[in-house]
Amino acid sequence: MTARIPAGLDGILRTASTAGRATLESLVSRPGVGLAVWDTDLHCVWVNAELGRQDGIPAPRRQGRRPSQALRGDADALETVMQQVLADGAPVIGREYRVPAVRGGRPERALTVSFFRLDDTDGRPLGVCSLVQDPAGRRWTGRRLALLSEAATSIGTTLDVMRTGQELADFAVPFLADYVTVELTEAVRLGAEPLDRLGPTGGRIPVFRRAGLASVRPGAPESLWDRGEAVYVAETSPFTQVLSSGCSLLEPDLARSTRARLDLDPARAEKIRTYGMHSLMVVPMHARGVLLGVAVFVRSDNPAPFDEEDLLLAEELVRRAALSLDNARRYTRERTAALALQRSLLPRHVTGGAALDVVTRYLPADAEDGVGGDWFDVIPLPGARVALVVGDVVGHGLDAAATMGRLRMAVRTLAELDLPPGDLLSHLNEVVSRLAQEDPAEDPPASSVGATCLYAVYDPVTRTCVTARAGHPPPAILRPDGKVSVPDVPAGTPLGLATLPYESTELELPEGSVIALFSDGLIEDRRHDIDEGIDRISTHLAQPGVTLEELSHVLIDTMPATRPSDDVTLLLARTRSLGPHDTASWELPADTASAGTARSLATRQLARWGLEKLAPTTELIVSELVTNAILHAKGPIRLHLIRHQALVCEVTDAGTTAPRLHHAQPYDESGRGLFLVAQLARRWGTRHTPGGKLVWAEQAIPRRP
Repeated sequence: MTARIPAGLDGILRTASTAGRATLESLVSRPGVGLAVWDTDLHCVWVNAELGRQDGIPAPRRQGRRPSQALRGDADALETVMQQVLADGAPVIGREYRVPAVRGGRPERALTVSFFRLDDTDGRPLGVCSLVQDPAGRRWTGRRLALLSEAATSIGTTLDVMRTGQELADFAVPFLADYVTVELTEAVRLGAEPLDRLGPTGGRIPVFRRAGLASVRPGAPESLWDRGEAVYVAETSPFTQVLSSGCSLLEPDLARSTRARLDLDPARAEKIRTYGMHSLMVVPMHARGVLLGVAVFVRSDNPAPFDEEDLLLAEELVRRAALSLDNARRYTRERTAALALQRSLLPRHVTGGAALDVVTRYLPADAEDGVGGDWFDVIPLPGARVALVVGDVVGHGLDAAATMGRLRMAVRTLAELDLPPGDLLSHLNEVVSRLAQEDPAEDPPASSVGATCLYAVYDPVTRTCVTARAGHPPPAILRPDGKVSVPDVPAGTPLGLATLPYESTELELPEGSVIALFSDGLIEDRRHDIDEGIDRISTHLAQPGVTLEELSHVLIDTMPATRPSDDVTLLLARTRSLGPHDTASWELPADTASAGTARSLATRQLARWGLEKLAPTTELIVSELVTNAILHAKGPIRLHLIRHQALVCEVTDAGTTAPRLHHAQPYDESGRGLFLVAQLARRWGTRHTPGGKLVWAEQAIPRRP
C-alpha cells in the first residue's frame, strides 16, 4: 500500500497541487530516496528515514534547521540553489551532492539531489522539496526524472480524453514498454461520475473503450481492438484483479503467472504466444479518489522483465495522465451541462405567425465549447404583431448561458405586458441592475458588463416596425426593390450601466421587406471594426430574389474568419401584411347606442369571413369593451377586428386608465363586464397607444371540417 504522508508534511502541503502531493506520497517509503521538505525560510519541517541512512544525520537534528546545519557536505552551495528554486520556481534536477566520509563509518559518497518548489493552488510558494538519491544503487536516476518532466508537457495537452490516452501510450513506447494500451470506462468519455469501485458487480463487467494504443510494431498487430472500440474483459483476468483491488499488478514472467487464466481468454493467449509477450504491468488510473480506467504495459522484444522500478515509473506516468483525464471529464461534464442549459433556454423553433417568415442562425465562437452568451427570440404579441429580439452577454460557459437565460426570460415576461420597445428596454435595464446587486462580491458585477439587446415589434396591419436598442448593433433592412438601409436607431447604453431612457424608432416597411438582426460577432473582428462589418452585411444583403435560408448562408459566409472570435447570431425576418380582406375598422360615437351598432357591425363582418360560429361570443365581447370605453373613457372610440390565426377584437379610446378585472359582489349592479370577457376569450389585455389605450380580446378560430 502507498505510504501516507505524516502529519507534519501534510500540514504544509494541505493546499499543494494534487500532482505534487501524489508524487511525494509515492516516494515517501521508497528505499534509496531521501526526502525532505523545507518551509519558505528554508527550515526543515519534515524528513524521511531514508535521508538519514544516506548521510548519517538523524531526523531530530534536522527539524527546524537550515540546510547549512541539516545537511552534510557542500550544504552552503545547496542552500543557495534552494533559495533560487524558491524564488523562480524552476526545478533543479540531478545536481551532484558529495557527502564526506564519516570516521569509522561510510566512505565519501557521490549522490544526486533534486529540488522542487511546492506551491498552493494559487501558485504561492509553500516551500521546497529536496530529493536525494544514490545513482550507483538505484535505477531511479536523473534520466528518469527528466522523462517525467518531459511527460508533463507531452501527456494531457488537450481536454480530449481519447487524445490523452493516446499520448500516454505513445510516450511509454519504446523506452518503457514494447506495447501499451489505455482502456477507459464509458463514464470518462461521457463526462459522468465514475464509480469509486469498478469491478464485477452482480456478474456484470464494466465496459471499457480503448483510448490509447502504441506498439514497436507498425500497425500494432498485437491488439485485438482498435482505438475507440469497446474492449472485452474476461471475468477472471488481470483487468478485474486490478479493478477489484485498486492496486497495480506486476507480472515479470507473464507465461508462468497467467497460464491458468489464459485458457479462459484464448484470443489474448494466441496474441501473447505469437508475439512473445513475456512481462506485464497493469496500472489503475486514479484521480481524486476515483478509478477512471487502466493502462497496460507489455514487453516482448525487450528481453528484460519489468521490475519494481519500472512499475514506479509507469504509475507516475499514469498518475499524470489520470489527472488530465479527470480534468477533461470535469470539463466535459460542465460543457454538457452548459449546452443542456443553453438548449433549454434558447427557442428550439421560432415562427412569425401570419406576420413574418423567420430564419435564425447561431454559431458559437468555440465550435467545441458551443456555449456562449448570445440569444435570440421571436415572441408573438396580440393583434398579429411579432416581437424580434437579439441579445448578447459577453463571455462563454455556464455563467454566460445562465445570465443569457435570465435576460431572455425577463424579456419574455416584459413582452407579456405589451410595452413599447423603449419602455421594455428601460425595465430590462432595471432588471440587470438588480441582478448585479444580488452579487456584491463581484467588482465589477459580471452580470452587468457587456450585456446588449435589440427589441423590435412588427405590426402586419400597419406594416410598421418599432425598434429600440441597448448598446446593440442596429438592424439592416432589405426592401423589395433591392435597396438596403441601416435605420438610425438611437444606440442607447448597454444594459445595467446607466438609467437613461431608451428611444424607439418607427419604420414603415413594404410587404416582402427583410429585417436582419445580428450580434456584433457577425460584423466585428480583430482586424475590422463594426462600421466595416455593417457595410459588408449591407452589400451582401442586397439579394431580393433568394430565400431566407439561402440569404442566411450568404451572410454567414461573408465573415473574414472561418472561426469567429465571438459568438454569431443572425435573425432574418421577411414581412407579410394583413390587408383589407383580413381586417375591419369602424369609428363609433361616444354614446350608449354605439354598443348595439358595434354588435351589428361585428356580426356582419364575421358572416363575410365565414365565422358565424363566433358571432354570439363576439357580440358579447364587443358590447362589453365598447360599453366600458363609453362609460369610463372618452372618444373617439374605434372598433377593430383582425382575422389571422385567431380572431382579435380591439377597442381603442382616448382614456389613459387601464381597466382592471375584479369580482363583483352579489348585489353589485356593475363590474362584471371584463370578468365576462375573460371567460369568453382565449386571452385578453390592454396596452397604451400614443392617443390613449387599446383593450383587446382574442378568440380561437374553429377549424373547418
